[in-house]
Parts: sequence; structure tokens; C-alpha cells
Amino acid sequence: MVDSIDPAARSAVMAKVRGKNTRPELIVRKLLFAAGYRYRLHVRALPGSPDLVFPSRRKVIFVHGCFWHRHDNCGAARMPKSRVEFWSDKLNGNKARDVRKHEKLIQEGWQVLVVWECELGDLTMLEDKLQIFLGPAGTAANVAGSGPALAAMRTAR
Repeated sequence: MVDSIDPAARSAVMAKVRGKNTRPELIVRKLLFAAGYRYRLHVRALPGSPDLVFPSRRKVIFVHGCFWHRHDNCGAARMPKSRVEFWSDKLNGNKARDVRKHEKLIQEGWQVLVVWECELGDLTMLEDKLQIFLGPAGTAANVAGSGPALAAMRTAR
């Protein structure tokens, strides 16, 4: 199938797709901050540069778009009708890379949570999911920026 817009316009649209500080990520960050959690952003010393890192808890959160990361059984993860081979390779490669990065983090002792874009439709359920994963907020022992996990991240750079 032929693309409905010309290549220059398509390029302009695709150039606006961001890899960090996306709308879904900002929503998750605001929820967590309002609940009393503190975190580091996009720590490049960790595999996959997780969107949110909680060093003292040894936990990371990725906020994934359903389309770009191929969320199973989600309508937003549909395959484009044009350039199917290109998109299939690209999107399946994204998914395979995600699995590799998550496995590497787990091997290094981190717990990993993926928040999918479609989960933002029910913020109450999302808040519960985040709190279950992270545990209680705001305790002195869990303040981001302290502890051996952060020191290990700094020395890894």
C-alpha cells in the first residue's frame, strides 16, 4: 500500500517522535512524584537507559509505547500497511532489544517494570501497580540519591 503523504511530510512527522520525556512518561513521573517517590531519569550507565531508576530500591521502570515496543494483544500495536517488511523488522527488533536489556538488568540485580501506554487509561489501577512494585514511598532508607546502588552506578560510568 502506498503512503498517504509524501516522503518529506512523513519524515517531518517521524522526526517529532521522541525517545524520552514523552507524554506517557511525563504522566507516570507526575504520578510517582505526587505519591512521594523520588527517582533518577534515563540513567545511561544501566542497560537500556531506563526511563525511571530507583537506585536504593534496585528497581527500574520503562514506559513503553504500545506501537513502538509491540505490546502483545494491544490494538495500538498494529502493523502499518505500508512498507510491511521494513516495519516488521524494525518493530520486532525493538521488542527483541527490550528483552535483552531487561534480562541484563535482572542479571545485574535490578527489578524491572514495564508500564505500557495503554495502561494510562486507568490511572487508579496504574497507581496501584506502581505502588505494589515500588513499595512504600518516602522512607528514609529508600530516598533516591543514597545507598550502595547509586554509588555502584556512579562508579560504572
